[in-house]
Amino acid sequence: MAGLLKIRLVTPDRILVDQTADAVEVPAKTGYVEVLYGHAPLLAEIGAGEVRLHGGEAGHQRYSVARGFVEVLPDRVTILAETAQRPEEIDTAAARQQLEHGEKLWNEAGEDPEKYDHANEVMAEARAKLDSAEAKSS
Repeated sequence: MAGLLKIRLVTPDRILVDQTADAVEVPAKTGYVEVLYGHAPLLAEIGAGEVRLHGGEAGHQRYSVARGFVEVLPDRVTILAETAQRPEEIDTAAARQQLEHGEKLWNEAGEDPEKYDHANEVMAEARAKLDSAEAKSS
């Protein structure tokens, strides 16, 4: 197993991935992080986006995730996400409603920066779901 990362993607209700891969891309709050075997240790907050696995026994897999943490060690990556779905599991109608709800929250935020932040998080998660679902055929 030298040169392969052990990848685990876990939500509160299920384990989606427990496999090896050559590389994994994770949507950290500050931008995407690509992890290869031997990466320096890292603990980061994840935002809305896609986890992408490449190579190894995982092959090529994608998961839409939101909120959580990623722990990177030289030989393994553990992703703890509040929500995670395969692209084919995403309910696009519900994601569109979530986006509309986020836009409504944004319009009603007034002068409250916390309300704007919350609205932006809701919209980012909805957009990530829609992007993932629309790209599922690629």
